[in-house]
Amino acid sequence: MTAPAIPGVTRPARSGESLPAMPEVSERVRELHARMTLDEKLAQIVGYWLDQNGLVAPMQGEMAAGQGSGKLAEITEHGLGHYTRVYGTRPVDPVDRAAWLWAEQRRLKRETRLGIPALVHEECLTGLAAWKAATFPTPLAWGASFDPEVVEEMAVAIGESMRELGIHQGLAPVLDVVRDPRWGRVDECIAEDPYVVGTLATAYVRGLQSTGVHATLKHFVGYSGSRSGRNHAPVSAGPREIADVFLPPFEMAVVEGGVRSVMNSYTDVDGIPMASSTEYLTELLRERWGFDGVVVADYFAVAFLEVMHGVARDRAEAAELALTAGIDVELPVGDAYLEPLAEAVRTGRVSEGLVDRAVLRALKQKEELGLLEPGAFEDEPPAHVDLDTPRHRDIARRLAEESVVLLSNDGLLPLRLTDPAARVAVIGPNAHRSEALMGCYSFANHVLAHHPEFPIAVEMPTVLEALGRESLGGADPASGPELVYAQGCEVEGDTSGFAEAVAAAEGADVAVVVVGDQAGLFGRGTVGEGNDTLSLDLPGVQRQLVEAVVATGTPVVMVVLTGRPYAIEWALDGDARPSAVLQAFFPGEEGGTAIAGVLSGRVNPSGRLPVSLPRDAGAQPYTYLHPILGGPSEVTSTDSTPTRPFGFGLSYTEFAYGDLEVDPEVSAGSSFTATVTVTNAGGVRGADVVQLYGRDVHGSVARPVVQLLGYARVTLEPGESATVTFTVPTQRFAFSDRSMTRVVEPGDAQVWVGSHASASRVEVAEEATNGAIRNERAAAERAIPGTATSRALVTVTGPLHRVALSDPRRVTVQVART
Repeated sequence: MTAPAIPGVTRPARSGESLPAMPEVSERVRELHARMTLDEKLAQIVGYWLDQNGLVAPMQGEMAAGQGSGKLAEITEHGLGHYTRVYGTRPVDPVDRAAWLWAEQRRLKRETRLGIPALVHEECLTGLAAWKAATFPTPLAWGASFDPEVVEEMAVAIGESMRELGIHQGLAPVLDVVRDPRWGRVDECIAEDPYVVGTLATAYVRGLQSTGVHATLKHFVGYSGSRSGRNHAPVSAGPREIADVFLPPFEMAVVEGGVRSVMNSYTDVDGIPMASSTEYLTELLRERWGFDGVVVADYFAVAFLEVMHGVARDRAEAAELALTAGIDVELPVGDAYLEPLAEAVRTGRVSEGLVDRAVLRALKQKEELGLLEPGAFEDEPPAHVDLDTPRHRDIARRLAEESVVLLSNDGLLPLRLTDPAARVAVIGPNAHRSEALMGCYSFANHVLAHHPEFPIAVEMPTVLEALGRESLGGADPASGPELVYAQGCEVEGDTSGFAEAVAAAEGADVAVVVVGDQAGLFGRGTVGEGNDTLSLDLPGVQRQLVEAVVATGTPVVMVVLTGRPYAIEWALDGDARPSAVLQAFFPGEEGGTAIAGVLSGRVNPSGRLPVSLPRDAGAQPYTYLHPILGGPSEVTSTDSTPTRPFGFGLSYTEFAYGDLEVDPEVSAGSSFTATVTVTNAGGVRGADVVQLYGRDVHGSVARPVVQLLGYARVTLEPGESATVTFTVPTQRFAFSDRSMTRVVEPGDAQVWVGSHASASRVEVAEEATNGAIRNERAAAERAIPGTATSRALVTVTGPLHRVALSDPRRVTVQVART
């Protein structure tokens, strides 16, 4: 097999070559490792899944060989590396489970020969995935907020809850860059822009690890680039796309964030399964980037080398391939790293040195987490646990409010219904369902779907309930308009409820129609892991429901509660469109309240699209970071131009940009400044996401027509202005050249500030092609609301700069109010 080319990475080790040096560890770890038998070593690099009720992992039913059965004392006779999701696999009371866990850890310390506690890992993408724990907005909503500070604050709260329960490692965040909205796992992702993904994910890593819980980067690497947006599909990305799009967020989280754990992706890249890639997992991640933490397998990924990829003849060879590549710990159980690997080592088929390297890393991690200390778990377990405190809810509310995106508004919003006799029809499959507010990796949709007898156990007002508590014109919600509810249809239902919905709308002053997704896993939903789609139309008959309500003549607000962007051009630019459209990406437990606040005007919407809003499924995959050939032209009959671009979002006020000043010259490898004045030119307080864009005018390889350089969230009172100064390393223009060396090339770059990625973009494209882009879609793109400054030119002077790992990549921002 031919290894993929990676900038700065040498060829993989060949059979017979010596293994890389063992990791640097403390004397305590060396002494402990020296005492270990082979069985004790293998026990430290596998997990054990105590509960497996319900399908929460791919092929979980078929992959039970390494689980074992019997009493825990027998299963853990030689110790244990990880306990897999002891809180997050079925509904368990946190206090009761903590008491069990403390007792179990003490048993491991006292009844196994080496006395090493198990590391406990859990999912924590939208909050700790455990019963009664707070549910935060999904990562796509983090991206819509463009607010690393509140994301970090959220991660701190999540980490503190985990640490209180004796959990050591969280399987988050997800750094996959969105490439195709048909992919079901888009709701787990942050954005289509690598820089936004990197900055927000790194904020999450810092927050979680500040509490003593190790974060785990997922899914390394290329997972979201799968063919046709299919889960577990091959990836055909070239080495430049991997290097310049998929890798930068991971690099930032490793180098700047100091992350302690990484998880492989299930995919293969150009035929090489990532779980067996020495090139990525060792030579790039460890030898080039300096990562010295632990690489854990995505669930069953080691066994998948045999059963899904076909590159291993049996589980023993799968174990050898994974260990050689650099996967230190097999999760969730020991399908390959226990009996199959033990036999292979004893017969000389696999070198024990591979096992030793992984064991040393695993023990080093346990030492970092305090698990090798004599006092570990000798304190008392928590007698009272509150996993959804007022602080949790405050963070969830603020993040949800910042993430709601106003896509269109003809003046209907905010609602001002001062007549006490006014009536609001609240309609739609997601209007009165708490599950509609949560992503795939929320505990409710991930686990409770298998346990309908258990309540969600977290206060989570629906949009209908939140509107009932909201003032829609009067000072007292109780004296406000009457709310009339009609479901209309289910998410994937039929039209049998349309008559009731139409009647409710006909008797109302305004109708709020809430449509969208149901998150789930492996076919149990419309979005989420294993819920990929061939169409980007709203699921089921929801479009017809909206159109039927609009046809009544009652003013309509369409609220889209989804885990992916859908093709809703008909609702934004069609002849019979709703009066206003809101987009919310699974905004969590306070999402209903946030949406109601935006509808009433209590909250001024400030979310911005972290992904382009597609026009059609047939135009995918699409990214705003496309070269000239990726845009509209007269030589193709298809068009990928989005309905609403990356970075788009309206407000109840207006923001104006002016006085852009950019350093006219900068040497390659240095930084330049760009300063702009942003003014709240409207009548209400609001927050703007100031977006600095740029374009490398000429490159030795094709470069994007537009690229986000930096961003800043700025809150201003009416009439207030602020000067925003971006300090931009020229490394933001870096790319892999023809030799696959990451460089900053001398030459001209254009820089401007815009309210979204399409502001000023069409003019740039026309200039680049001497005015050849004149089709109707380019004209339509100009019509998208938005403002931008004139473009400034900055000349990057030579010599060519080869980017080093220590070079700054992050844009710094200063805001001075005037």
